Amino acid sequence: MLFLTLSGLFAGIVAGQSCGTLPETINFTGHPLRLPDPFTFLNGSKVTSEAQWRCRRDEISAIIQRYELGPMPATPEVKASISSNRLSITVTANGKTLTMSPTIRLPSSGQSPYPALIALGGASIPVPNTVALISYNNEEIAATDPRGVGKFFDLYGKSATTGGLLAWGWGVSRILDALEQLGPEATKIDAKRVAVTGCSRNGKGAMVAGAFDPRIRLTIPQEGGSGAMGCWRIVSDFKKNGTKTEDAAQIVNGDQWFATEFSKYVNALDKLPHDHHMLAAMIAPRPFLVIENSGIDYLGPISSYGCATAARMVYDSLGAPDAMGFSQAAHGSSHCQLPSSQNADVAAYFDRFLLNKDAVDTKIWKPDSKLVLDMKRWVDWTAPKLV
Repeated sequence: MLFLTLSGLFAGIVAGQSCGTLPETINFTGHPLRLPDPFTFLNGSKVTSEAQWRCRRDEISAIIQRYELGPMPATPEVKASISSNRLSITVTANGKTLTMSPTIRLPSSGQSPYPALIALGGASIPVPNTVALISYNNEEIAATDPRGVGKFFDLYGKSATTGGLLAWGWGVSRILDALEQLGPEATKIDAKRVAVTGCSRNGKGAMVAGAFDPRIRLTIPQEGGSGAMGCWRIVSDFKKNGTKTEDAAQIVNGDQWFATEFSKYVNALDKLPHDHHMLAAMIAPRPFLVIENSGIDYLGPISSYGCATAARMVYDSLGAPDAMGFSQAAHGSSHCQLPSSQNADVAAYFDRFLLNKDAVDTKIWKPDSKLVLDMKRWVDWTAPKLV
């Protein structure tokens, strides 16, 4: 089976330095009310340079695959063609083949090659009329339930331990492969200016896709809650206090988004050497805008706020404080229906990071003012200046 081995995943050379390998056995014991330090390697050494951060980012990637999402397959063989508004993507691995057929809606204005937005399950944010929209049926690749159903599992086996979220991200990467292979003359798309989005479960998938494929220029998860920008430790603590919210234990009992291994840790979160501020840190310093709805407790709005606050420390450390935004509005049961109050925040990130309008202000940090969280309780580490 063509999966990367986690122990060798980040054994490459970064700035002339070997990044090392992930230990076969990890004995991590943290604190249930402390988010793990993204700037400390598993061996206890500290990140003190940008080159070391790249190694730590790869270590975090390997950790999250091992504990939560499952292994990302090695890059398969991809062949692509385009007819009218439809991509035809053929993926071959393990002697098996699958096909994907995402659709492209070219913009009504602007100049080719256009920037593009890949939308898991369709877009529920306003898309500028100068940005192409690529619609992607991610549930066809991996079903939310039952486990092992979908084209990804047809290719890699029904017993593959990878969860649906990473499989969805794998599918986004195959779209990028196709865009690069075909080129802008055929697709009219600039493959270096591609964003990804999705809402709710698809917001979780969009965030995973952005974390695991550095070719994605802009990541915009919308109302993903727990499993996206929400940190497992924070949401678990608030659920114990009576808040009706979705935590890790509930998710793994109902949906097949995570690796089979993750179920061992949902009631022992102190054993996890990561949390989702570190998933977000994998995106840094690439542009990242989090859109959340603070009117639905189930989404864990205070968890998303606290987790994003911790992740922003990584962006600050890398000298990119205006590349991560957080926009939170209380619009209650209107799930995945972006209120007009957040339109300008989304537009700013499109304008600056896909449409290259450098003068646009993207220093957007708008948590719900009614949410109060003592970050000193959750963060006992400091962020070094790496650039």
